[in-house]
Amino acid sequence: MKTVMKCPCGSNKDLELCCQTIIDGQVADASAEQLMRSRYTAYAQKNCAYIFNTYAKCKQPDNPLSEIQDWAKQCQWLKLEIIKPSQSRADNNQYQFVEFKASYLTNHEVWQMHECSRFVKEDGNWRYLDGDIKYHNRLKLVTGNEQCPCGSPRKYKRCCLNSQ
Repeated sequence: MKTVMKCPCGSNKDLELCCQTIIDGQVADASAEQLMRSRYTAYAQKNCAYIFNTYAKCKQPDNPLSEIQDWAKQCQWLKLEIIKPSQSRADNNQYQFVEFKASYLTNHEVWQMHECSRFVKEDGNWRYLDGDIKYHNRLKLVTGNEQCPCGSPRKYKRCCLNSQ
């Protein structure tokens, strides 16, 4: 029997019916928000090729695959919260903006980044162009006897500590 996994993007949908279909190329993203959610899921999966390929072409040289891989190895993504979904500017439908908060665990610390991302339409597909980071803060240091920040009911030392 196949285990059903919820999508990391926070949609409460099954992964196979949500972002995985976009990541696998079965369906195209219909909005910048869908692309943003699928990129978050790809970060959670450490699918670095997808992350690289969904940068705008002009940004790919500034974000080499090796750097994406290094960053992915360091982080365990915990939660995505969409603050403002896809919005186009009235003067130009080529761009959409998504404001979000993303939390992750690295070096036994929980961090949160709040960003307003800008996406551009290239060859009929949405691509991540850049973002305005509102803040990027360390929220807390996690100790072994605390509940694991991944959401598991287990203590950190019995759950995600060894993956750090």
